[in-house]
Amino acid sequence: MSPIPKSTLDSDFPADELAARKRTLTGFFRIAVRWVAIGMSCFQIFVLAFYPMDPFQFRAVHLCLTLIITFLFFKAGSSELARKTHILDIPLCLLTIIATAYIFIDFEELIQRTGVDPTGWDIIFGTAFILLVLEMTRRTTGLTLVILALVFIFYALIGHLFPTAVGHSGYSYSRLVSFLFSTEGIFTIPLGVSATYVFLFILFGVILSASGAGNTFTDLAKSLTGWTRGGPAKIAVFASSLFGTISGSAVANVTVTGQFTIPMMKSVGYRAQVAGAVEAVASTGGQIMPPIMGAGAFIMAEVLGLPYTTIIVSAAIPALLYYFALYFMIDFEALRYNLKGIPRAQLPRAKTVIIEQGHLLIPLVVLLYSLIVMGTSPIRAALWSSLFSIMASWIRKATRMGWTAILDSLENGPKGVLEVAATCACAGIIIGVMALTGLGMRISNILIALSGGHLPLALVLTMFISFLLGMGLPTTAAYVIASSTIAPALTHLGVNPLAAHLFIFYYACLSAITPPVALAAFAAAGIAKTNMWKVAFTSVKIAGAGYIIPYMFIYGPSLLMVGTWSRILAAVATACVGTLSLAGGLQGWMLKPICWPQRILLLAGALGLINPGIYTDIFGGLCLAAVILSVKFGYYLKETQTV
Repeated sequence: MSPIPKSTLDSDFPADELAARKRTLTGFFRIAVRWVAIGMSCFQIFVLAFYPMDPFQFRAVHLCLTLIITFLFFKAGSSELARKTHILDIPLCLLTIIATAYIFIDFEELIQRTGVDPTGWDIIFGTAFILLVLEMTRRTTGLTLVILALVFIFYALIGHLFPTAVGHSGYSYSRLVSFLFSTEGIFTIPLGVSATYVFLFILFGVILSASGAGNTFTDLAKSLTGWTRGGPAKIAVFASSLFGTISGSAVANVTVTGQFTIPMMKSVGYRAQVAGAVEAVASTGGQIMPPIMGAGAFIMAEVLGLPYTTIIVSAAIPALLYYFALYFMIDFEALRYNLKGIPRAQLPRAKTVIIEQGHLLIPLVVLLYSLIVMGTSPIRAALWSSLFSIMASWIRKATRMGWTAILDSLENGPKGVLEVAATCACAGIIIGVMALTGLGMRISNILIALSGGHLPLALVLTMFISFLLGMGLPTTAAYVIASSTIAPALTHLGVNPLAAHLFIFYYACLSAITPPVALAAFAAAGIAKTNMWKVAFTSVKIAGAGYIIPYMFIYGPSLLMVGTWSRILAAVATACVGTLSLAGGLQGWMLKPICWPQRILLLAGALGLINPGIYTDIFGGLCLAAVILSVKFGYYLKETQTV
């Protein structure tokens, strides 16, 4: 008796026919994802440019389309991209469409009874949206934010069991769901920012990259800094700052630019952990680098009711100080270990890059001119810049974008916004619970009580809370949650609201390189092929100035472009000298290698120069002068004795 074929046991179809059917089904889903994404891009551009919609309805459609793409694009079992779509994802897509349609069908009455007198259908579809958002968040960002959202939901239901300081009388399930199924919950400001500013700027970044501007950034960085001592590390600084401001994600920045910068750094003698740390720190700074700064800056503008240009202008000097300090940390490392640059013959010439690829930078000029000079809204600026990205690519045949490239960009734009949309929608659940229960104000009062009303202690507590949230959550979610609870406490203690929000945002970003969960550093360690803890702790050292800069603009608002030009320039000058001193103290270098007493004196002087004030500046200047003189005088004596 012949054995039964395995294919017969597994299926009624032959193995090759079954495989062909699976490939056909997978291909169908991939095509579906492509055209849903392209349709989403076209829909959002049309609404934002020509045909405004009610914010609730527009956010609902945005969430609906991102949910569908997520279910077809990510595996059901993890946050990895799907090789094939599971058949159970289809009912999720259908439920998403039906729940969204319900908002439109019963819209006029729905908005009148939200959170007050919900119907049975409100509860059913509200619950559906909550579960769909939680599943979308799990697939795109992992379980941390999902668990946190569930904790807040249970807190709203059983608040009477909590201590008096944070407790409340409790809310019924129907009222909670109805409240979250509104613009006070899931469809609140963060999701609105995702549907407008973030989507358009991510689309702009995708189109800009597709035009070849990413290579232009890299080639320009190579030509300007690659030949200097430690050149590859300086390439990483420039390339990551330019790419990171568009991507808005430290980990994404590391994985893109780190693939070529880290091997280059290792090739000229940088230790593996230093190469990984430099890339991680440079990539993390991209999130705080104007003009885009990721989703957090747009949410900040909406929450504070300030023009977006105010945010990016205020953030400019601290971001430049961050990279100024990083540059000299790298330079002193290169001096200490005698690390050379790349021979000029192996690098592109700046003149050639500008002539051949400079036209691809026109969209960035358009963006900055629209935002800062013309005062155009970020939405209009992003639309115009995206259009100019395509038009600029047509200037030269080698960079010309065809219809395929344009359609690919319209497809990849929505895919790039999935994580942000999921984060914003899930954060909306947490924000809704805090608004309903008053938890945000309670936490703010607790922070003030713990600090005893002393601002320095409150700032330290805020820093650690931002770190804690940022280690387990995406930057946007960490900032949104922390700012909702902590920012009111800081403003109550006299901090400028914008400075308070930027303070929280900076530390939420820096959590990407801060142990024990330093995601950007760990990603860089994988590329550098070295121990991730070495990279993480080296990142903290290299980014030393970055951890101090937020305190600088809290106590010296001049660094946020507040005050007269003379005060601003004086603050910038002393801050630059202070960060230079800090870099020298951390790296053990000032003109020549320095000993520990000199390093301690240099670090003390750095803190004095960084802290605004005439007496602290004098103290810092004296410390720096003492170190420089001791180095010069000490080595002069050594040389004369040798003679």
